[in-house]
Amino acid sequence: MPELPELNWIKSSFSEASGNACVEVAAANADLIAIRESESPDAVLVTSRGALRALVLGVKTSDSEIG
Repeated sequence: MPELPELNWIKSSFSEASGNACVEVAAANADLIAIRESESPDAVLVTSRGALRALVLGVKTSDSEIG
């Protein structure tokens, strides 16, 4: 994983209003996005903006259920 600066985490608007059941994202740099689950803040996934965009678009346009 690349060395990350101090990140400004933003809670997803789809997360629960209370408790730790939420997804948070942060811009790691111009090209990378960091993602974490608030219950495990040390477990950070880092991906490119393009890869995350492709995943989200794929899920939004998919006719099949995930899971």
